[in-house]
Amino acid sequence: MHPDKWIEFKEKIKSTMQILDERTETDEDNHEVREIIEVMSPMGKIKLEWITRPKLLDKITHFSRRIGSETKVDYVYSQDEFTHMLKVYQEKADGTWEELKSGPFQF
Repeated sequence: MHPDKWIEFKEKIKSTMQILDERTETDEDNHEVREIIEVMSPMGKIKLEWITRPKLLDKITHFSRRIGSETKVDYVYSQDEFTHMLKVYQEKADGTWEELKSGPFQF
């Protein structure tokens, strides 16, 4: 989904459904930002996660052919290009979240 479409979709969700929680989480280890919205829908409690990460440009592996040597991997991320992903979860009866792979949502 394109970021502009996400903004339109988020506004539509806010105007049509009851918002239970809205927050932003930053994970420095994975270089990602998660925008999370929990809503009450006719299907029950739904959680939407919009994940933004820098684009991975290169993976550099440092190694030696000597026995017992270590292998190190360095990742090179773009400073101005990002990837975006939308994940949709539904709360199960026991309180855990199950990811919806496909189904009633159309964007």
